[in-house]
Amino acid sequence: MKSTGKVIGIVSNLVTVETNGPVSENEICYINLDGTLLMAEVIKVTGKNASVQVFESTRGLKNGDDVIFEDKMLEATLGPGLLSSVYDGLQNNLTTMEGVFLKRGEYTDPLDHKKLWDYVPLAKPGDKVEASDWLGEVKEGWLPHKIMVPFSFKGEYTVKSVTKAGQYNIDETIAVLTDKDGEDVDVTMTQKWPVKVAIKCYREKPRPNKIMETGVRVIDTLNPIAEGGTGFIPGPFGCGKTVLQHSIAKQGDADVIVMAACGERANEVVEIFTEFPELIDPHTGRHLMDRTTIICNTSNMPVAAREASVYTAMTICEYYRAMGLKCLLLADSTSRWAQALREMSNRMEELPGADAFPVDLSAIISNFYSRAGMVVLNNGKTGAITFIGTVSPAGGNLKEPVTESTKKAARCFYGLEQNRADQKRYPAVSPIESYSKYLEYPEIQKYLAETVEADWIEKVNKAKNIIRLGKEAEEQINILGDDGVPMSYHETYWKSELLDFVFLQQDAFDAIDSLCPIKRQKYMLDLILEINDKKFEFDNFEKCRDYFKNMINILRQMNYTEFESENFNNYKEQLTKLLEENGK
Repeated sequence: MKSTGKVIGIVSNLVTVETNGPVSENEICYINLDGTLLMAEVIKVTGKNASVQVFESTRGLKNGDDVIFEDKMLEATLGPGLLSSVYDGLQNNLTTMEGVFLKRGEYTDPLDHKKLWDYVPLAKPGDKVEASDWLGEVKEGWLPHKIMVPFSFKGEYTVKSVTKAGQYNIDETIAVLTDKDGEDVDVTMTQKWPVKVAIKCYREKPRPNKIMETGVRVIDTLNPIAEGGTGFIPGPFGCGKTVLQHSIAKQGDADVIVMAACGERANEVVEIFTEFPELIDPHTGRHLMDRTTIICNTSNMPVAAREASVYTAMTICEYYRAMGLKCLLLADSTSRWAQALREMSNRMEELPGADAFPVDLSAIISNFYSRAGMVVLNNGKTGAITFIGTVSPAGGNLKEPVTESTKKAARCFYGLEQNRADQKRYPAVSPIESYSKYLEYPEIQKYLAETVEADWIEKVNKAKNIIRLGKEAEEQINILGDDGVPMSYHETYWKSELLDFVFLQQDAFDAIDSLCPIKRQKYMLDLILEINDKKFEFDNFEKCRDYFKNMINILRQMNYTEFESENFNNYKEQLTKLLEENGK
């Protein structure tokens, strides 16, 4: 029987319940507010009292209100129809609800139970199957959506019968399985899974062995992220974190995109709602929304809902990864998630850590990031979740606890600089402070040597060194003046500016420059490094400056021109003539 209880204390969204039966941590319960049931989650159990965080406003709640516990955790509903949908953290479908706001106690179904799907069986009677094995397939957009043995099933099952190919809704039985005790179990197209528990139905989880192309030069070339890797983008407000994430979402080499807007401002969320349905996928020519799911919780929503959103998003990604698909999860911003954890921790009067965040903040973030990765499924196929989160440190302080804790968990660091953003050098990713630990992996080094160039990493390190030397030369010029340093300092500085303006900066709103394939990145970097290897002779720094500005203008025009087109070749000829004037 389900346990029950009575409300005995209320502090904003934190409610204390006196129970008259066993309850467990993370269990879901419902509080009866004058006939309206408010969903809540148990976050602490002390004797007969349970502290629960309510996913909605507690206004009007009073001592003595009845509570019923569900004996289950917060679950995500998984099945065909997740793509192209917009949910909140509790997986309420925001596109099918009535009106602008959900009323308290109102929960919508995440999936369409009436829509018919073209089902094709993949298993046959007599097959031995276990959790996550594929039983059938439907087409979700143009992607193959596998109907799997539910993740909650334990041990081996035998396929007793499989429904023939045809059109069915998600509630109809598509297979009957027999367990080891001889009992039959019906399987439909849907299943449920607790969002705070990782889905571990796979054979192994190897280290990433290839990079995920994003089309962003400062990422793919200087600090690539692996397919199945993790990274994060910290930076002050207004530095372009959200725009950079949107660029990666649009151009990233992934089958499924999940956007988690966790505690963001309402105007940014509205921007996602209005822009994403209109974006065209550069890889397929279809609408990007056709392979995207959005999980949205704005900053004015209760802290419990904000916390749930990132877990719901990760669970959906794990579901599609089990189909052998490449998933890209983008969370904006994990700082809001951490702030939600802090609010709940403070209300429970727990021992505070740095900046009043929970003491175990680092462990919570690490556990969440560890759910990403590439896996080998039971059938030998591979799937991957690549996770990139943004961090919004207060005052742009990259030494604050959330950034420091995320640094320990993520393998890629894309730090945004306020100074670069002020100069409109977008994306404002610091080429010096940012890093990718995947460049140290032998598997990634081998992949880059085979797919790009044998000495590619050496060229990347050379480019980073040019930027560092240019930064040092700029500081000397600013201190001593233009005439107070040798001409070689000006040449070094402008060579780094050439690399910065032509390669590091990228127009996210230009149809050609926004998406730069690795082949084109290699060509442009080789060209810039070749120019950097040349020796120039200038009489004064004005000539040096004007000469390199002309070169930058030509090379930037090449970035806006179709690769190897007639116009592209014309700019190459102009560049050759300019180099012949002075380059040795």
